[in-house]
Amino acid sequence: MIVLDKLTKRFGPKILFENVSLQFDPGKRYGLTGANGAGKSTLIKMLGGEEDSDAGSVNIPEKLRLGVLKQNHFEYDKERIIDAVMMGNKALWDAMAEKEKLLGGEITDEIGIRLGELEGVIAEENGYTAESEAAELLVGLGIPAHRHTEPMSTLPAGYKLRVLIAQVLFGKPDVMLLDEPTNHLDLESIRWLEEFLINYRGTLVVISHDRHFLNAITTHIADIDYQTITFYTGNYGDFVEQKYENRQKAEAQNKAAEKKIKELQGFIDRFGSHASKSKQAQSRVKMIEKLEVKELKRSSLVRPFIRFEFEKPSGRDVLRMEGVDKSFGKKKHIFENLALNINRGDKIAVIGANGVGKSTLLKLMVGAFPRLDEDTKKETLTPDKGEIRWGHETSVGYFAQDHHEALGHHSAGRTAFEWLYQFDELATQESIRGILGRLLFSGEAALKHIESLSGGEAARLLMAKLLLLKHNVLILDEPTNHLDIESIEGLIDGLNLFQGTLIFVSHDRHFVDSLSNRVIELIPGEGGTSDEREACTVEDFGGTYAEYMERAGRDHLRA
Repeated sequence: MIVLDKLTKRFGPKILFENVSLQFDPGKRYGLTGANGAGKSTLIKMLGGEEDSDAGSVNIPEKLRLGVLKQNHFEYDKERIIDAVMMGNKALWDAMAEKEKLLGGEITDEIGIRLGELEGVIAEENGYTAESEAAELLVGLGIPAHRHTEPMSTLPAGYKLRVLIAQVLFGKPDVMLLDEPTNHLDLESIRWLEEFLINYRGTLVVISHDRHFLNAITTHIADIDYQTITFYTGNYGDFVEQKYENRQKAEAQNKAAEKKIKELQGFIDRFGSHASKSKQAQSRVKMIEKLEVKELKRSSLVRPFIRFEFEKPSGRDVLRMEGVDKSFGKKKHIFENLALNINRGDKIAVIGANGVGKSTLLKLMVGAFPRLDEDTKKETLTPDKGEIRWGHETSVGYFAQDHHEALGHHSAGRTAFEWLYQFDELATQESIRGILGRLLFSGEAALKHIESLSGGEAARLLMAKLLLLKHNVLILDEPTNHLDIESIEGLIDGLNLFQGTLIFVSHDRHFVDSLSNRVIELIPGEGGTSDEREACTVEDFGGTYAEYMERAGRDHLRA
C-alpha cells in the first residue's frame, strides 16, 4: 500500500497538486492521467523516491519491492542484454555477482560459508531459472534469443526501452511505476505487455497516452487536475464518463444555487424594510447563508483546435514509387523492388514491427519531394535504386519522429513565436499568434524558448508549422508520442476533416483505427529486424484498420 499524506508539489507559482491524501491499494492497476505538464511524471518520481515533495509525505512500507521504469536508456550500454534484465532483481544479481567473484579466488572456510549463504539467496530468488525467465520476457517484447548476449549498446533506443521494461517485470515487484511504457513499442509488443500487466497482482501505477492500453489494463484512474488528484473506479472510458458527469452536476448545482439566491435576494430587496415582512426577509437571509456556490477550478486539460487547410488540391496521382531498393550496409536490406501508388484522399496507416522500415519508408517519400526546408531535408533519405515521383500540385508537410531534432539545429535561443514566424515572414503577427493559440501556446506560452519545451509542446509546435504552411499531403511519423489524450483527440478531429492525403506511422491503435482508409503492413524478411536481413514484403490493403484486422482474424483493438 502506498499512502500519500497531505502531499503538495509546486513548480514556482504553479501548483500541481496541494494537500492530497489518498492511498494506492495492492492488486489495483492505476492509470495516471492529466494534461501535459500537469505533474504525472513528477508524481511517479515522487512515488519512486527520486523527487521530494514541498509538503506532506509519500509512505511505502520498506518490505515492498519497488520496480521503476528507468528513463536513462543508456545506463546499461556496457552490459549484456540479458544481464540488464536480471539486474531488475537486485538481491539475486548482487548474490550472483558476489558468488562469481568469490569463486575466482582461493576458497577458505569463511568463503565457503559465505558461498553457502549466497546459494540460499539465489535459490530463494529462483536464480536457477532466472536466465530462462529473462529470455522469455525479452522474446515477448520482440527481442530475439540470438541477441540476448549482445551488449545493450547494439540496440536502437526503442529496443533499449523494451529491455528496461523487461528489467522491471523480471524483478517481480510488489509495486510497479511505469512512465509511458508503450512509447516505441510495436502493436504486437503492446498486446503482449497488456496481457502481462492484466495478470499482475501487485500495485501498478502507469502513465500512458494510449487510451486502448489504459482501457485494457486499468482498474482505476488517478487523475491530476484542478490542483488535486482524484480517483475514479474503472478504466479510462469509465473515467471520462464519470469526470464529465461530475463536472456537469457541479455546474448544475451552482446554477441552481445562484438562481435560488437571486430569488431570495429579490424578496429581501423588495420587502426587507417592511415591518410585516421583516421576519420572512430575515428567514431568507439565513437561507442564503446556507446556500453554497462552489468555486469550480479551471481544468488543466484543454483540447487544441486543429484544422489542416490548403489552397489547391493535388492531382489524382499523388505519389509513385517504382523499383525502389534501400539497404543500410551490405547485409541489412530494407526494400527491394518496392512499388507503391498513392492517390488523392488516401489516409494510409503504415504498420509493422519496430525496425522493419516504417520510418525509412516515410523518409524516402519525403526525401523525393523537391521543396523542403533545410532542417527537414537533413532528416530524409534517398533510394539506392528506383524512382520516387510526386504528382502535380503536391505540397508535402512532414512530421518527424524526433521532435527536438525536427525543430532544427539553429533554433536555440528562439521563442516558439520566432521559430514559427520564420516559415512565413509575410504572415501577420496576429495570424501567427492565432495558430499558436489554437495549439495551446496562448499569451506568454508563445514566448517560451525552444530548448525549454516539453515533448508534448515540441510536438504541438511542429503541428503549428503544418497548419501555417497549408500542405495538401501530410506525412506523419509517430505524431502522438508525448501528446496527452486531449491533444491526440484534437489531432484526430483535424485529420478526419482534412481533405488532402495522409500517410502516417503510429502505434496508437485508437489513432490508427480512427483515421485509416488504407493499410500498408511491412512484414520482416528473413532475419527479422536484425543487422543481417532480407528485404521486407509489403501487404497493401484498401480498407480501414478494423477491416484489415478482421480479415486477418484478429481483434483490432487488441492487436
